[in-house]
Amino acid sequence: QVQLVESGGGLVQAGGSLRLSCAASGRTFSVYAMAWFRQALGKEREFVASISRNSRYTNYADSVQGRFTISRDNAKNTMYLQMNSLEPEDTAIYYCAGDRVRVEGRAPIVASVYDDWGQGTQVTVSS
Repeated sequence: QVQLVESGGGLVQAGGSLRLSCAASGRTFSVYAMAWFRQALGKEREFVASISRNSRYTNYADSVQGRFTISRDNAKNTMYLQMNSLEPEDTAIYYCAGDRVRVEGRAPIVASVYDDWGQGTQVTVSS
């Protein structure tokens, strides 16, 4: 099991930017496919972006494509989500998740596949 801690959330005006971080500890980070999910108040948790263990493959939800960038630094055991051109609809709690995988390949986009989750960080975008 890997322990995950998100940081970097906050309040920002529409059009602004934030960078979220997800720090991992407890297991070898580089064997985990990673992802960001978010959950807005009263809504289901939804996929945002995922990245393979060696960063070769990334996936994005259509709603964030071109505005958000997922990345990771295995030497620092940390994953990032750079969020630009933020919109009020991006307001949610953002969670990072990890899935231990044997080989490099596209990271899952389904939440139920992920075993390890952080506690979440709130992102609020004002209009």
